[in-house]
Amino acid sequence: MFRPPELFIGLRYTRARRRNHFISFISLISMLGIALGVTALITVLSVMNGFEQELRERILGMAAHATLSEFDGQLHDWEQVMGQVADAPHVEGVAPYVEGEGMFASGDRVSGALVRGVEPALEARVSRVGQHMVHGDMEDLEAGGYGVVLGRELARALGVEPGDRVTLITPKAAVTPVGVLPRMRRLTVVGLFEVGMYEYDRGTAFLHLDDARTIYRMDDAVSGLRLRLDDLMRAPIIARQVAADLEGRFWVNDWTRQHANFFRAVQTEKTVMFIILSLIVAVAAFNIVSTLVMMVVDKQSDIAILRTLGLSPPGVMGVFMVQGTVIGLLGTVLGVIGGVTLALNVETIVPAIESLLGRQFLPADVYYISDLPSDLEPGDVLRVGLLAFGLTVVATLYPAWRASRTQPAQALRYE
Repeated sequence: MFRPPELFIGLRYTRARRRNHFISFISLISMLGIALGVTALITVLSVMNGFEQELRERILGMAAHATLSEFDGQLHDWEQVMGQVADAPHVEGVAPYVEGEGMFASGDRVSGALVRGVEPALEARVSRVGQHMVHGDMEDLEAGGYGVVLGRELARALGVEPGDRVTLITPKAAVTPVGVLPRMRRLTVVGLFEVGMYEYDRGTAFLHLDDARTIYRMDDAVSGLRLRLDDLMRAPIIARQVAADLEGRFWVNDWTRQHANFFRAVQTEKTVMFIILSLIVAVAAFNIVSTLVMMVVDKQSDIAILRTLGLSPPGVMGVFMVQGTVIGLLGTVLGVIGGVTLALNVETIVPAIESLLGRQFLPADVYYISDLPSDLEPGDVLRVGLLAFGLTVVATLYPAWRASRTQPAQALRYE
């Protein structure tokens, strides 16, 4: 009456009957183990994706997609070169910059920082620092005004606020009648920015391009040009093509070279986490082996009768493969639902837990990012679901094969 019989019998065996309540309990535990493993794997991969994306956006919000300079570390005739670069294909924005190291002092507090001279009207074309101002504006940097925009953590370390004055000490010394002295310049804090990445908030300061050239004695030159491209993943190819189309020899650099080891480490960590959590799913999936083995032992007489009625050994295998597959399928579906739900709400759940426990999981002075981002990718969900389901199918093979070796009832010996 029921076709195919393997499917009907296998589905019937998944329900508790008389003596096998314990077996059904083990089946439930296996199902929940698979669900928890899949949930954890999807959530962790989503957090890793969000972490990588957030880092990339914050780093590229401060660092340009590519930079172009001459081999001596300076770029002469930069206005002419900038005009040519701006007309190059795939270049969306270009801006000059001056970069140097310095030490800021305020009272008895001293802190080193990377000093970057920018043209405020052009900087918005290549970076998003203007969108992260918490006090003041980048336009407050005026040529000759010797104003400075500090990272919020840097200002906190110096104990200064907008309107206060700090002293910039540069490594280039000045020769005076009393000897060689470091060059110093008093600057006025005109703004603070916070991009949410401690490395930049703690160690970066912005000056006007003309003021930076004066302080670092670059005359009419700049350190180079910062480029924003239409496809950041092709930055190495586009940057080299732009340099090749220019007259002369130029040194080009891009974000993949500046932060290559960092993003490679993030990708490696993501791969390792996938492998480790996949083992958790595998352990839960192979619990099905013990469940089905106990079921085979419990159903020996039923299997023998089915064989007598004409059910072939492959049919017997199908019965127990259906039972194990149903357990794995339900566990996988529950895990996918739980993982997707958790991944979509992790940015809300984690702050709630932090507030409840009264502690922060990711302190800003220790980690690059102080919050926990999440980026759910359908490809990861599909890959995890197929992995879990495939492991459960594999786990059914041995018990099903063992069941298929049961002899028909007339071949059994009764005592």
